[in-house]
Amino acid sequence: MNRQLLMAVDLGTSFIKCGVYDTESICVEEAMEPVKDERPSPGVFIQRGDDLFASVVNCIKVVSEKLGERAQDIAAIAFTGQMSGFMGVGKDWEDITTWSCSLDSRYMPYAKRQMEELKDEFLEISGTNFPQMAPKYEWFKTEYPELSKKIEKYVMISGYVIGRLGELKMEEAVMDRSYASWTGLADIRQDKWSEEICQSIGLKEKYLPKMVESNTICGYLSGRAAREVGLKSGIPLVSGAGDKVAGCLGAANVEAGDIVFEASSYGEISCCVEEYRPDMQEKRLDVLAAAVPGKYYATHFIAGSGITLDWFVNHFVRKEESLKDAFSRIDRAAKAVPAGCDGMMALGLLGGSSMPLIEELKGLFMGFDWSHDAGHFYRALLESFSYDFSLALERVDHLYPEYPWDRVKMIGGGAKSVLWPEMAADITGKTHCTMNRGDVSMWGACILAGNAVEIFDSLEETAKKNVKVSGIYEPGAENCNIYEGRKRLYKAYMQEFPAFYKRLEKYS
Repeated sequence: MNRQLLMAVDLGTSFIKCGVYDTESICVEEAMEPVKDERPSPGVFIQRGDDLFASVVNCIKVVSEKLGERAQDIAAIAFTGQMSGFMGVGKDWEDITTWSCSLDSRYMPYAKRQMEELKDEFLEISGTNFPQMAPKYEWFKTEYPELSKKIEKYVMISGYVIGRLGELKMEEAVMDRSYASWTGLADIRQDKWSEEICQSIGLKEKYLPKMVESNTICGYLSGRAAREVGLKSGIPLVSGAGDKVAGCLGAANVEAGDIVFEASSYGEISCCVEEYRPDMQEKRLDVLAAAVPGKYYATHFIAGSGITLDWFVNHFVRKEESLKDAFSRIDRAAKAVPAGCDGMMALGLLGGSSMPLIEELKGLFMGFDWSHDAGHFYRALLESFSYDFSLALERVDHLYPEYPWDRVKMIGGGAKSVLWPEMAADITGKTHCTMNRGDVSMWGACILAGNAVEIFDSLEETAKKNVKVSGIYEPGAENCNIYEGRKRLYKAYMQEFPAFYKRLEKYS
């Protein structure tokens, strides 16, 4: 029996998670630690580096204690987690800027100006419709000029944690390729920083970390860190990949033509391709570098789609019951509603549209009367998200006609719905499949850890071996016809309603 174990550390916005897996993909132990944040005023979301790192240390320590003697069998540690943000660190890895994730919107004036000047460059070169690190760099440099002078490197949260656990020198700071696109600073096709974009915003490349593959050993657990977390020193620290990309690997989205739909807090479709072709016409797609070297994901996300569903259920559905039970109840009620919600419709973009970038869009319910109930409203939200994803899949079909794009693997909380997989199949016209595991991001990180230390020979084959289809949902012709017209309405409303919202703002 192979006693070797692999550890994944998931650096989430609200929680740090740590999971340890054996080489047969079974989770042996896991733990979770909350992350402190500060929200002193609207638009300000601060997470301090020391607090984040303390949560990581505590989480690993808890798992190590659970493992007991088996903690000595950990062969490698890999990292996953939130994929967009910004952190400036000093020469000894001290946190200068705090970790500024996508929820910290103080940078937005700089983002708007950069998008006016570099919109096409960001998409054509870096692969994103809405970058994070590029405008956050300009924001901090302008608003905090003295503090910015102390910054030695701008890093992602995973690079910060690896740097501290391994006590790396500042010139050894790394960022794996999966994060590159959403920085807005990369040449995504070349796996390097874009000289053109960096020069345009006045950022010298020496301040950026080395870009590496997702299966790179970046350092080794230092003696001091090992004593803190209860592990042996010298364990390889593997770059890993952002949660979306690690989840694609864990779900075996590894061959060109594969699609994953992750129905989660930030719902996303990820379509595996072998080259990047920007959607300059409709701007519905970003691209993410895959964990498998040389491959990419044409991707589309909805900002806060799952958060919107949480909001709806907590405010309008939940009674004296758990959130899980409330979701189950409204899901069953929505399934009883016919396709098209008896004439009503929603725009569920409470956080605006990121792809294409239309900040003015908000939420909207229309076409309802006294005959509609909570199930209709909930189903209308699910339909609106599915229209949005379906329009993005049409762009993938157009840009990559050589692939069949006929089957979608559905993961995330929404995959447990009795309604959504079937509905998504009807709206997109593509077969949807649910999978037999929900821990795809953590397992994906462990695949990268095992590959880095030569436990697993092939990323692709290891992924395929350890995940199976658990349910299949075929599109129905009658509902497909109903949804096709409503999908066109949804697209038209996205174009027509921004002017309405701008007028509405004048009276706010």
